Amino acid sequence: MPRRQGYALLIALVTGTAALAAAVAFAGSLLFSGSGTRPKQITAPDPRSVARTPAAPAHSTGLWATTWAAAPVAGVADAYDGSALNRRTIRNVVHTSIGGDAARITLSNVFGTRPLVVDHATVAGRPVTFRGTGTVTVAAGGQIVSDPVAVPVAADSDLVVTLRTPTAEGPVTIHRRSHQTSYVDTAWGTRRTDGWRYLTAVDVHTTTAAGTIAVIGDSLTAGTGSTLDTNSRWPDVLADRLRGRYGVANAGIAGNRILRDGSGVRASARFGRDVLDIAGVKTVVIALGINDVQQSPQETDPRRIADGLRSMTQRAHARGLRVVGATLMPYEGFRTWTPARDDVRERVNGLIRAGGIFDHVIDFDAAARDPHRPTRLRTAYDSGDHLHLNDAGYRLLGSLVDLTALVPDRPGSDQL
Repeated sequence: MPRRQGYALLIALVTGTAALAAAVAFAGSLLFSGSGTRPKQITAPDPRSVARTPAAPAHSTGLWATTWAAAPVAGVADAYDGSALNRRTIRNVVHTSIGGDAARITLSNVFGTRPLVVDHATVAGRPVTFRGTGTVTVAAGGQIVSDPVAVPVAADSDLVVTLRTPTAEGPVTIHRRSHQTSYVDTAWGTRRTDGWRYLTAVDVHTTTAAGTIAVIGDSLTAGTGSTLDTNSRWPDVLADRLRGRYGVANAGIAGNRILRDGSGVRASARFGRDVLDIAGVKTVVIALGINDVQQSPQETDPRRIADGLRSMTQRAHARGLRVVGATLMPYEGFRTWTPARDDVRERVNGLIRAGGIFDHVIDFDAAARDPHRPTRLRTAYDSGDHLHLNDAGYRLLGSLVDLTALVPDRPGSDQL
């Protein structure tokens, strides 16, 4: 189903079944396994279960690759009253990049201060288990990967991953500002949310895709300025161009920096978890640095920013991965812009273009800047705040990625 139409159908389905979903969510009983016995609760997960190592179903070919991902940003107190923290059903709506014949999910409690209990999980309505049981407890600060579930997953389509938390306490690990509408059911009804809760990855078992492209970035990668529920972020555009041959995992966090924590853990610290450990990763795309330049406290030494980018590249190379990086786009007119900070941005771009940091460079700056005033974005691509792009701007960025440089072992241009 086309990307732009899939969500409309999902809204209709969700609206028509909301009452039924709420009734099932709060029935108060656990699902029984095929043997008719109630599943046992799991305590703190085995650290080995966190590994993203592919493991195909028995007697099958193909590989496990990430079709969708979201980097955990923060732990937040959810907006519920009293006992509404209990017996919640979360319906995370995600958009796939590649399809497969089975799926598995990653749940994260990395920002939680207490264990997270999930007593019912589904992918597209199919029950999910964790080491053979339907209830899982994820330790504070931990994450866990589910067992594979035999469910067909279509490429370029909306997928609903449902989680029920019977005794949720403490901060909720969340990716806020997702630019996608999801839902939370409580005893008081259903409400919309723009955050993905606890869910950080969906992998598929595929015999057609060759792997996944992992993209790490800031708000410009996360899609700030794009239209809600249209999947218009530039990594979405890239996924369309790849036509199901490679998945795209978007690890963008709005406000993220390379060298300092702030909005989310700094990129240099989360690089392993959010990028290198993605299932089936073949190539890494890095689009970072503008927040180090413009956020307070500002980084005034362009070499430190370049060194941070180079360090991530070296870590990816140690895993045998190719790395593609982007230049920093102009932002004059945004409230933090100054000539001195713009000079740092230009010098970072000079170091990127000179080579020695990435295997290949995407020149976002050259394509998006106003040719008559290169310290500003082109008006046609500006979302209005002079830093973030609109849908047309993100289509531009997604179109700039040279697919032969991204995956040089594959046939040329858009015919992947």
